[in-house]
This record gives sequence, C-alpha cells and structure tokens, in this order.
Amino acid sequence: MRCVVYCIQLSSIEHQDLFKPKDVECEHFEITYVRCGDHEIEKKIDEKIDQFVGWVEKHPNRKGQICLSFYEVKNKHATWFGSKIERLHWEQWYINLHVLNPKSHENASEESSSRQAALESSLREVLFQIIRFANERKDHIPTVQNSEIISFPYEISTPR
Repeated sequence: MRCVVYCIQLSSIEHQDLFKPKDVECEHFEITYVRCGDHEIEKKIDEKIDQFVGWVEKHPNRKGQICLSFYEVKNKHATWFGSKIERLHWEQWYINLHVLNPKSHENASEESSSRQAALESSLREVLFQIIRFANERKDHIPTVQNSEIISFPYEISTPR
C-alpha cells in the first residue's frame, strides 16, 4: 500500500526540480518505487499508513479505504465572525483494500507463493494505471502561486 500512496503523491508534485527523489524497494514484493525525498511529506504519509495498518490489525478480514485528497486553500470573504478558509478539493484518490488473514493449509507455502505472485502482478498493474491516469489528466490541476512549494496541500483519511 505504501508504494501506491507514494506513487499517487508523487504524481501531484508540481515543481519536480525542488525534490530529490529516492528509489525504495517494496517491503514484500520485488517492486521499486520512488519517494519524493522530503522528510515532512514522507513522515506524514508513513504516519497515516501506520494508522491504517493499526486499524487493519484491530479489524481483521474487513474492507478498508484510504482517501488521498489534494486541495487548494481559498480564503472566503471576511464576515463579522472573521474570515473562513475553505479547502477546494480538486482531486481525490480512493484506495480500497480487503485484507484477509491467510489460512493454514497443507499446501500453505505453495498457495502462499502463488498468492504473492498474483498480488505483485496486481500491484504492478495498479501502479501503471496511476501513472497513466496522472499523466493523461492534468487540466484540472490548479496553477501553483508559490514556486517554493513542493507538493500541493493534501490530506490522507483512514478508517477510525
């Protein structure tokens, strides 16, 4: 899941010259993915993923969803009660997962390696779909006002 979230996040980086990408080996599959190299962004993403993993451990064999939302901040007109900041979401990615606990069988190792290969293949396809989709559709992305910003503002929602 980590590589999927980072792939989506990396597709939103507006100023590619401001980050120092680093290749990372996927923990459970023979897949290499790229992180942006910004410590604060990576910390925020890793905390949310760890939060989701904690939820999965407490709720085994249930479906869960992570939502990665990109937005721009707009100041609404001031009123008597002060000014209000509004988040205008311009892109949202929903990652649906159904994590199952493996069953123990006589053919556990054979079944497990078969399942591992199928998951790795599915994960590769998902990563390619993200890249294709992100490269094809850019007309909805707002222009960046500040050239110092690496990534658009974003939030990651996980089950509670």
